[in-house]
Amino acid sequence: MIRTMPTRTALAAPIAWTRDTAFAATLALVVLGVAWELWLAPTGSGTLAVKVLPLLLALGGLWRMRLYTYRWMSLVVWLYTGEGLVRATTDRGTGAWLASFEIVLSLVAFAACAGHVRARLRGAAKPS
Repeated sequence: MIRTMPTRTALAAPIAWTRDTAFAATLALVVLGVAWELWLAPTGSGTLAVKVLPLLLALGGLWRMRLYTYRWMSLVVWLYTGEGLVRATTDRGTGAWLASFEIVLSLVAFAACAGHVRARLRGAAKPS
């Protein structure tokens, strides 16, 4: 049987806040990645837009508050931070600004995912 979190009204404030922040930052990374590679500063035929597929897969788990998704997203998001760092230092013009925005969004997503995991595990700990 799959255990899920209680309804939104019964959530603790830090858990609800980190969930909303992680979901919004991940969704913004998806939108940024697709827009960047297809319209704003394309780097070729648009095949780099495929890089957002792991983020799309994570959105469902983030929305359903699956702890496993928050854990692996806190690791995967560093790939987007690395890409943003490389492209911020090598691209010019619009690409550099988009890369800087990707860095900020990925750091926000990491902080929210890590905070969510920490709050959930703290709440699961039983006092002795």
